Amino acid sequence: MSQDGFKRKLAAILSADVEGYSRLMDQNEEQTIRTLTSYRTEISDFVQQYRGRVVDTPGDNILAEFSSVVDAVKSAVKIQSELAERNAELPLEQRMQFRIGVNLGDVVEEESRIYGDGVNIAARVESMAEAGGICISDRAYDQVENKLALKYEYLGEHQVKNIRRPIGIYKVLMETDDSETLPLPDKPSIAVLPFVNMSGDPDQEYFSDGLTEQIIMGLSKISNLFVIARNSTFTFKGKSVKVQQVERELGVKYVLEGSVQRAADRVRITAQLIDATTGYHLWAESYDRELTDIFALQDEITSKLISAMEVNLTLGEQARLWEGAGTTRIMAYDKFWRGMECFYGFSQQDVAQARKFAKEAINLDKEYAFPYVLLGFTLWTDLNAGRSKSPLPDLEEMEKCALKALKLNDSFDLAHGLLGYVYLAKNLHQKAIEEGNKAVALNPNGAEAHAMLAFFLNHSGKPEKAIELMKRAFRFNPIPPPYYFSYLGMAYRMNGQYLEAIEACEKAISKSPNFVIPYITIAASYSSLEQYEKARETVTEILRINPKLSIELITMYAPFEQKADLENLLEAMRKAGIPENSPKER
Repeated sequence: MSQDGFKRKLAAILSADVEGYSRLMDQNEEQTIRTLTSYRTEISDFVQQYRGRVVDTPGDNILAEFSSVVDAVKSAVKIQSELAERNAELPLEQRMQFRIGVNLGDVVEEESRIYGDGVNIAARVESMAEAGGICISDRAYDQVENKLALKYEYLGEHQVKNIRRPIGIYKVLMETDDSETLPLPDKPSIAVLPFVNMSGDPDQEYFSDGLTEQIIMGLSKISNLFVIARNSTFTFKGKSVKVQQVERELGVKYVLEGSVQRAADRVRITAQLIDATTGYHLWAESYDRELTDIFALQDEITSKLISAMEVNLTLGEQARLWEGAGTTRIMAYDKFWRGMECFYGFSQQDVAQARKFAKEAINLDKEYAFPYVLLGFTLWTDLNAGRSKSPLPDLEEMEKCALKALKLNDSFDLAHGLLGYVYLAKNLHQKAIEEGNKAVALNPNGAEAHAMLAFFLNHSGKPEKAIELMKRAFRFNPIPPPYYFSYLGMAYRMNGQYLEAIEACEKAISKSPNFVIPYITIAASYSSLEQYEKARETVTEILRINPKLSIELITMYAPFEQKADLENLLEAMRKAGIPENSPKER
């Protein structure tokens, strides 16, 4: 102990606070205080049960310390599990949900309190958790990775306030009871897990990923089959999982897994189809072929899967299914899938690199439809993010890409979706919806097709239909990208379901903290609820992310068909505190 009476030690710190506490207090102070007092007592009991101690309880926050990270995480899981049961008995607007963060760090102890970076980091990690969720720091993760029957999702490194080094953050994916198990669809259902890259070269990941996605795309065209989207199956990439876990989390009967080894001009592929409900292997095959046979191999694997699952095809599906990769030029195929690997990063640099690969693929094979669509979506991504330096020319280029792709392959659902975005930007709402409907008809299992059509319907004054479509998109893609929650939140807000809108968009933000669109929906929803303090707090975050955002910019980039829908949003944002003009024009 130092001469000042301070003691330094390494501790596991648990930080928890109430999501939406100000809103709850504003609605009913007495009830909120009673609930907080009751929940705080229960949390303290669970902290003690796992050999920890509560250090402080300022406001709605709870700070606890443990000598073991394992105990801290066990306690956090128990807390969230028990509080979820209690919240289930309450109306949505009365539920009190905590966010929990856990960190391992050096702390300074003075009497019964603790201070220091270890505590500060725990609080910052907690802020990354969603309501009812748990996040842990990279240092905490190192202690629990293989010691608990839990799964974790890496959320990347984040630069947090007043901490010099970036903090790696993991979301705890808690094992839940059967109430969270997705029911099996009423048709054969399959999840295609990412094929393992056995080449010994990490640079070949795009090739094994491309093969996986090509099989998913082929299967998705079949109306008598239920296919899980790429985004969800790729959450299992690089992990050792049991098929029963996949069945439970994705709600499917069949699981396809395999491996790819590419060497010089040859490719070796193994694949096996498993009935996840029984563990029985229905079909397995190994292939050793010339690299140029990859296109025929994809079709052959898809055909064997359809036969093994006893799925019947319509005549139209038979014709569309054997369109294959759309090219016979392996270098063009290579460039396209390298571009797709970059595109899924979604950063400005990733999108720019994807655009480069798409153009190279087109130069290698101008009759290959896929890279035109990839090129078009890179332009749309930059337009939607406000990064485009020439919006009108980029929109024209998007349209050319969509039309060229459809000329080459008019059954390509994503090409119809891309054209729908173009029509929406031109305020041709009915044409956008028509393209969205075509995309869904061509790809009945397409989560992206459903989400795109929902987006078009949102802007066409049809939020109820958009909500229905997004719920279907979530079933096809149970572990979705952040913008799914944003699209759903937008639909809820337009339908007057403001609390549901806020809840959905907070999930989007928990996955992508600098994604500005869901913040706009949250601010507008709080404003419509006359919760102006929370609305203004949200606007502060909006202007932190995009200081140029204004009523003028929202008007330019919100292509609503109904003037009343636009005015409703603008009025709510004015009351929330968004300025009329961008800084340079004020």
